[in-house]
Formats: sequence, C-alpha cells, structure tokens
Amino acid sequence: MREINDIKHEPVILRFLEKMPERVADSFNEEQLSHIKNAIGAREWGAHKVDLRGTIKFFRWRYYYVILAGRNRRTLSDKELRIAALLNAMLFTGFVCVSVLFGLIVLYLMKSALGINLIEGWSLGLWDWFKEQL
Repeated sequence: MREINDIKHEPVILRFLEKMPERVADSFNEEQLSHIKNAIGAREWGAHKVDLRGTIKFFRWRYYYVILAGRNRRTLSDKELRIAALLNAMLFTGFVCVSVLFGLIVLYLMKSALGINLIEGWSLGLWDWFKEQL
C-alpha cells in the first residue's frame, strides 16, 4: 500500500510542484496529485510510431537528440501548408526523375542485349560494365 505523500516523490509530480510556490504546492492532497499525474501523463500528442531519444557525450559536453515520427494530427498554418506542398512536389519530381532514369537504363541494357546499335561505333560502356558485374 502507498504512503500518503508517496506521490509527491514521483518525477512528474516533483517537476510540476517545483514550478509553483511552496505554499501552493503543499495545498494539493493525494487525490488531486494523482489526477494531475494522470492528466499530465495522458498527453495525446505524446504517442509516436518512432520515438528515439538519447544523448551523445562529446568531450566534456553532452548533447541530446530526439527523433520523432508519426501521423501529424495538428492543423497546419498556411505557411506550413505551402512548405508541405513544395516538399511534396519536390519529392514527386525526384521520384519521377529517378524512375525515368531507371527506365532508360533498363531500355538501354535491353537494346544492348539484343545487339542493336543506334550509333555505329559509339557506346556508353554500360553494357560492358553490366556484363562484368554478372
């Protein structure tokens, strides 16, 4: 069974109580503090699919890193919407360019495998490199 003031020693509650005057912090009872702990601990925005946190010691300093990823549930401002649209357009353009380049390479390799020369005496050397890799 828990002692009466046990909850006051929990880290979440300690940080919460440290931010207020001592007389106010002492006025909370066990039940109130447990409800406050539940409210603070039940942050809906705190759940992420990817949540990596850690520290890196560099000489005498310590640096922390946080990598969070998950579904964005916030409503975006107009500026954020414009940036998101620009990034989406850039990603789509990059994907299309890489796909087209890959398709051209596959077509070139197929052409070379069939022995078709479009320009007599000239080659990219891609087919020779590909044959060496196999």
